[in-house]
Amino acid sequence: MLSSGEKRQPIGDHTTNIPSRLTSIPRVDRMDQHLASAFLNRSRYYLGTEYPAKIRAAVLTIPEERIWWRPNASANSAGNLLLHLAGNVRQWIVSGVGGATDVRHRDGEFAATDASGLTRVQLLDQLDASCADAVRVLASLDDVSLGAPRTIQGRETTVFAAVYHVVEHFSGHTGQLILIAKWLTPESVQFYDDTDGLARPTFLDGGSDMDNVR
Repeated sequence: MLSSGEKRQPIGDHTTNIPSRLTSIPRVDRMDQHLASAFLNRSRYYLGTEYPAKIRAAVLTIPEERIWWRPNASANSAGNLLLHLAGNVRQWIVSGVGGATDVRHRDGEFAATDASGLTRVQLLDQLDASCADAVRVLASLDDVSLGAPRTIQGRETTVFAAVYHVVEHFSGHTGQLILIAKWLTPESVQFYDDTDGLARPTFLDGGSDMDNVR
């Protein structure tokens, strides 16, 4: 039963009760300077270092002839996901935040097949180029610009929300690409040395995945 001040909101095929005070969260126009710096540093790390490194290591274990393999007709291949990530990063950050011309063709990312002629390395290089451009845009931001309004994909948002979206979106598809690689080439993908249960990263050439956390 709903209490006073609550309304029913659909989630998937179900409903949940969400207090009305939580459905209208005021926008924060300016983030604390140190927190903004930490957020941007970490976002640059994920988009410029960790996610691309993990994706490249995983995708290069997939045989060339299976880069466009789909488990079923409604699923995406590794090739589709690589095109999609490059398109998303470029549209939301390079164009949406940075102001570059938006030339994305989103439907084409999912429709592409081996007929595109794109190889694993070409797809990875395209993704790396998009990420590098995004990192340059992120390096130009500060606590003031994070609160700036943007319209991306017809949605009203802020620079902060756009960056947050891209990082979490990238994380989800990174996991999918790793799963495809492990599915197609079992035992070939490992990112951490689990000696003594410490999960030391092996994808950073001896570096730490916590170096820029403040």
